[in-house]
Amino acid sequence: MARKENCAMKITLKTMPSKESQVILDSLQKAVTQALERKRRLGHYVVVWREGGPVMIGEDAPKVSENPVSYEADRSF
Repeated sequence: MARKENCAMKITLKTMPSKESQVILDSLQKAVTQALERKRRLGHYVVVWREGGPVMIGEDAPKVSENPVSYEADRSF
């Protein structure tokens, strides 16, 4: 059974956004929540930002050893 990760967005604001900005933020949060839920139902991995870098979560997430050459190192395209 897959381990359930908490992928909820955490929004920290120092000032209150305008009404228009709040509508946009709410829409973006809803879209991300729906996308994460869809990926969970389909069994797809997700990429989230944790501790200053991207992290792949899910049973089908590529392992580090599967991609030994990083994008930064391989610029032959």
